Amino acid sequence: MAVVADDDHEQQVKQPEKKKPESEDDKRRKKIVPGSLMKAIVRPGGGESKPAEGYQVIYHCTVRTLDGVTVESTRSEFGGKGTPIRHVVGKSKIILGLLEGIPTMLKGEVAMFKMKPEMHYGEKDCPVAAPDNFPKDSELHFEIELIEFSKVKVITDDLGVLKKVIEEGQSWETPREPYEVKAWISAKSADGKVILSRTKDEPYFFTFGKPEVPKGLELAIATMPRGEKAVIYVKSQYYTESTLMPVVEGVDEVHFEVELVHFIQVRDVLGDGRLIKRRIRDGRGEFPMDCPLQDSLLRVHYKGLLLNEEKTVFYDTRIDNNGQPLEFSSGEGLVPQGFEMSVRLMLPGEVSLVTCPPDYAYDKFERPANVPEGAYVQWEIELLDFNTPKDWTGFSFREIMDDVEKIKGTGNRLFKEEKFELAKAKYEKVLREFNHVHPQDDEEGKEFANTRNLLHLNVAACLLKLGEHKKSIETCNKVLDANPVHVKALYRRGMAYMASGDYEEARADFNKMMSIDKSSEASAKAALLKLKKEEQEVERRVRKQFKGLFDKRPGEIAEVGTNDGQDDEATSENVEKDDLDNLDDQEERTRQTTAPPPPPGIFSQLRKLFASVGLNRCTIL
Repeated sequence: MAVVADDDHEQQVKQPEKKKPESEDDKRRKKIVPGSLMKAIVRPGGGESKPAEGYQVIYHCTVRTLDGVTVESTRSEFGGKGTPIRHVVGKSKIILGLLEGIPTMLKGEVAMFKMKPEMHYGEKDCPVAAPDNFPKDSELHFEIELIEFSKVKVITDDLGVLKKVIEEGQSWETPREPYEVKAWISAKSADGKVILSRTKDEPYFFTFGKPEVPKGLELAIATMPRGEKAVIYVKSQYYTESTLMPVVEGVDEVHFEVELVHFIQVRDVLGDGRLIKRRIRDGRGEFPMDCPLQDSLLRVHYKGLLLNEEKTVFYDTRIDNNGQPLEFSSGEGLVPQGFEMSVRLMLPGEVSLVTCPPDYAYDKFERPANVPEGAYVQWEIELLDFNTPKDWTGFSFREIMDDVEKIKGTGNRLFKEEKFELAKAKYEKVLREFNHVHPQDDEEGKEFANTRNLLHLNVAACLLKLGEHKKSIETCNKVLDANPVHVKALYRRGMAYMASGDYEEARADFNKMMSIDKSSEASAKAALLKLKKEEQEVERRVRKQFKGLFDKRPGEIAEVGTNDGQDDEATSENVEKDDLDNLDDQEERTRQTTAPPPPPGIFSQLRKLFASVGLNRCTIL
């Protein structure tokens, strides 16, 4: 084996430094030639720091000809508005002389920059348009007073909204729609005129996503944690009408002073406005790292109310459960779905108010006697604490497999209860953890492989129930790629093919089962019989749909696809016992309440049908 010297080794492992892409400003700076920009300090500034990229600079500017005639100025004594200019170094469009000159200045400094035309508006392809009647071809003096500079956060790319932090906040969490916010707010115009005085009694309360504050102000507050104080600069295009304050005509920019006092976390859990969680007391820790997002053992107190006029309380753990909290394991379907989804987003010690629609409350769960069907409910939930399950670190192989059996058993129960998403999550959790399990001998390896295959097939069964036929087939293929003669995988894939309308593929899988294992012949024949009935039913529907299409004489119009509804009676198939999916002999039931449209794989069947009735002899003219 060759030995590499230390120096050579360092050279080999040393990564080349990535060069920062050249910016447009860098390219512009290359145009500067000696003598085109000269600086003279009129009044020294204070401190040692100078404005860097990303800093906001506020300055007055007066432009004069070399013989002292004032061309333009921001100062009122020279005909300007008296409002200083604000730019963000590296972000704002600015003339080349100031792009190079301002970063050399200290706070409070006054400097005179002598610029040749190519350093101001005479620059080729200058990104800033020259003011009317400006002598852009002349050499000029630019007197700059750097009033102040500070780091700012650019909220909008067009620099229409900027934020300068005055006092840091208390955490990283920030409000967003539809959070409810309390904040002290005042506003001034750029020249210092008061537009909105800070209220004395209490902070302003508003809901994100509603027109209760100007758009630019809301965009900036969305970056503020609790307790942060900031100045927010909002240009006119983001200064929209709101209930907070009217739009003031003639004001190009508004400076808001904001102190974010508090916000209530409001979550639209489903995204459609039906399941809403409002945090009414903060918990311990940071969201979401300290929430029980994974399967956990939870302890909660809760009070359930009907959303009627009386707000009837139908259950309270502190009264109806002898003061004892409810204890349950998440991910096992032991509480209503909306309840669990909300608790998973809570911190220990948090109290939240959850408004839940009936299909996520008790319409699909064991309903208390005093909760009517179709009732919207509200839960006031306090998450006391939770324990996450132990991982398999330090477990022996036998201990791991025993734990797998428990989790798989829970998944099978959920499958029987038709909670297919939850069942799938259980199986998939074990499969993820299996990536870190390493059997030590052939016997363990065989048990491990068999268990993994059965888990994949259980996932495939869940996907089939959820109508995700393609994914079900892909999951079966994970087993068949390693073992092409796995009978259970062939059966499961055949069922998925049949459900998706790919009848030839399904038939091939069922026939292959019988050729591999004679003991599977009964199940395979039952599946083939079901397949034949499926094909006959599809053919019947297609014949009916196209009946009469080719029975008309030339010139007559045939109507296709009419249905008088007489054949749309509910039908049901015999229960088939599926002893191949390891779901505790789970029975598969196919309920067909209306005649469905032909499945996606029916085009091959249509071709056969057209051939059988002679339509293959027709040509398109």
